[in-house]
Amino acid sequence: MRDAHGREINYMRLSVTDRCSLRCRYCMPAAGVPLAAHADILRYEELLRVARAAVSLGIDRFKVTGGEPLVRRGIADFVRALRALPGVRQVTLTTNGLRLPAMLDELVDARLDAVNISLDTRDNAQYQAITRSAHAADEVLHAVRLCADRLPTKVNAVLLPETADQRIPLARLAEEMPVDVRFIERMPLGVTQIAYIGANEPAHMEVIRCLRAVWPDLHPVDERRGNGPARYFAAAGLRGRIGLIQAVSHAFCADCNRVRLTSTGRLKPCLCYDDGVDLRPLLRGGADDATLREAMRAAILRKPAAHCFAQQEAVTEHKSMNQIGG
Repeated sequence: MRDAHGREINYMRLSVTDRCSLRCRYCMPAAGVPLAAHADILRYEELLRVARAAVSLGIDRFKVTGGEPLVRRGIADFVRALRALPGVRQVTLTTNGLRLPAMLDELVDARLDAVNISLDTRDNAQYQAITRSAHAADEVLHAVRLCADRLPTKVNAVLLPETADQRIPLARLAEEMPVDVRFIERMPLGVTQIAYIGANEPAHMEVIRCLRAVWPDLHPVDERRGNGPARYFAAAGLRGRIGLIQAVSHAFCADCNRVRLTSTGRLKPCLCYDDGVDLRPLLRGGADDATLREAMRAAILRKPAAHCFAQQEAVTEHKSMNQIGG
């Protein structure tokens, strides 16, 4: 369907949990954030019912998110059921990669279409400091290598001041294997509204200048690689692409094609506003499919023309990304 601004909405980010195995400094405090009660998390059959209604509205692409989606039991079976729904064209998943090697066979068998793996640095000590964990970047790199042989794979790296020396090492992943490496502007949501290091955000053209020191022929390409808003760059020496996602400084709102469903059932048309519709009461209160569909349609029609991250006082969403659905 199209929203009130004429944009085709065909993509849903569908969160299955607010739990995460990491405590990344730019995402949440060291102690974490309050978690939803298990009873408030949508059951898989409820998520599938929302997905069926979404398909009836023209949404045929789904990204399974969290928190960390692979910490939820039965996730591969859910992916299989979601992918099998009539009308679903694509199911992808975003993950921190730690559980991916053990689950990759199941996910491939479930017909998962592609994977996004989060990795902000290749340095083990720095990874531990950023994620506040005992895990190592090498564990995630192992997952990337395994996944790249089986599925289309993207590596997502949030641009952080302290990882400036990691841009080239991370970009080399697109040289070493056929993966896309995407550098992502930090979103000013939840705890990330406070600059936890206090330095300025890195400019994206600075990133490109840095990478051109190694790949002088790095150039923009007019390609759409998946459902996201990245602008991609190619070079002869790269097997994959380099992507830039600039949601704040270069907003892509005019072409936004997505809505988000939180793990507790709130359908959010826009990331930065605490707006939307709570579907859980409908799912558990006996509402029929037509009522559910109409509630979703109404929420999509209220999707705002643009986010307001440049005016922080106008941002009404104060939850962390694990609570929203990253």
